[in-house]
Amino acid sequence: MDPSVTKRGSTSSSSGSSKSSNGSTKSVPNITPVVDKQVFIGDDGKVIEAPPISAPVKIEEDKPFTPHDDGVRDIENATNDCETLIHLLKGNIGTGLLAMPEAFMNSGLWVGLCGIPILGAICIHCMHTLGQWGRQLCLYAVLASYVSLLLSSFQLGPERVRSWAPTVGVIITTFLIITQLGFCCVYFVFVAQNLRQAFECMIPGGTDLSQLEYMAIIIIPILLVCYIPDLKYLAPVSLIAGVIQFFGLLITFYYILRDIPEVEEKVPGFAGWSGLPLYFGSAIYAFEGIGLVLPLENKMRTPRSFGGWQGVLNTGMLTVVCLYAGMGFFGYLRYGSTVAGSITLNLPASETLGQVVKILMAIAVFLTYPLMFYVPIEILTPSLVKRFESKRTKFLVEYAFRTVLVLLTFVLAAAIPNIGLFISLIGAVASTTLALIFPMITEILTFWPDMGKYNITLIKAIIIMIIGFFGFLVGGASSIAGIIQFFVDGSQEPPFECY
Repeated sequence: MDPSVTKRGSTSSSSGSSKSSNGSTKSVPNITPVVDKQVFIGDDGKVIEAPPISAPVKIEEDKPFTPHDDGVRDIENATNDCETLIHLLKGNIGTGLLAMPEAFMNSGLWVGLCGIPILGAICIHCMHTLGQWGRQLCLYAVLASYVSLLLSSFQLGPERVRSWAPTVGVIITTFLIITQLGFCCVYFVFVAQNLRQAFECMIPGGTDLSQLEYMAIIIIPILLVCYIPDLKYLAPVSLIAGVIQFFGLLITFYYILRDIPEVEEKVPGFAGWSGLPLYFGSAIYAFEGIGLVLPLENKMRTPRSFGGWQGVLNTGMLTVVCLYAGMGFFGYLRYGSTVAGSITLNLPASETLGQVVKILMAIAVFLTYPLMFYVPIEILTPSLVKRFESKRTKFLVEYAFRTVLVLLTFVLAAAIPNIGLFISLIGAVASTTLALIFPMITEILTFWPDMGKYNITLIKAIIIMIIGFFGFLVGGASSIAGIIQFFVDGSQEPPFECY
């Protein structure tokens, strides 16, 4: 099937521009249409003729389809602005936020404080342009996700790159799986370290269990939550995790703000060039929500409220940037060079409140594990079970595969029990590729050859890609070097005291 398609349900011919609802001319991709086709571009890269799965909208014959034509959409389980904002915040606030103080230690106090808004602005720009591409390409296809949008830019873009779509689909999917399983590895280490500190200091005399033993103990609970079969059943789990995380963050900020005047050592404003790649990886890891843009906007009752200067995206991400900057700045200022891979590990384990926040954050991250785990399962399981005919066999194979993946993340986490190194590596290699490099390639393909006046769009995209490739190569190399040094030094579990 020719991947070129026309506006959904239309019979018009292709052109280099289309008129919007206000009569202005907008550039659209240079695509040869097929008449009366409705298509869905799936995450597997296939173009499938199907009814639209996105929200039903009223389309006037003389206007191209965009998700925003009606202003208010009548869709099932639509979210309002406040609900969308909460989902956006939950998707961007996690272990990356708690790792910000160590990231600032790698960069220096003032360099870190200046770098977060810059990296945040780049990531927010990529999120905005992702939404713009989605609205542009939905003239031609129904786009359900981040992956389907990236694939569609190749399938519906310049003819000479269309044959690359299957290969690109494999690459994107691989990086997505690496990212999600990397999150799961980080979560394994995070939960074990925080529970160990809390219980070893809470129980008189302690238990003398190692971090590895704590990780082994939580394997069974993690397996049980990962056996939940459908995403809709994970919604209550996500809600509980969000509430617990909120209170945990409040207590964490209380601790890092209460004793700042008594900080014992002076922290440098610039820590040296060698630490910047690790800082970059940790910061990009923290901005992990670019894949939420399309799903959140598609589910909004008033999608026009998502973008814009005062829209949901800017409001939510500005809040996230401020949280990252505040956590990194005050956390590093408070604990200096002793700051850990997660700021919760620096909180006093001998105090009841400190023990409570460690347990709360461990539970919140534990409940988030199945949400991260769901993505690779949805990608990999169908191709694995399709070769079997019996439903019982398919069931057994799927759950055996879930078990193997959980055990894989356990083994990787046990091999490198260091949150900071894991976060920097995943951020530099996988998150950079998904958040910076591929989105800019997609923008170029979507609007080619119309790159704006003086090719400003092309120049901007190339600059961001250079930043992404630099972070990928240098940040990845620095993280790997840190991991090698970690093994050379004996791969010791981080020590702690009940003080």
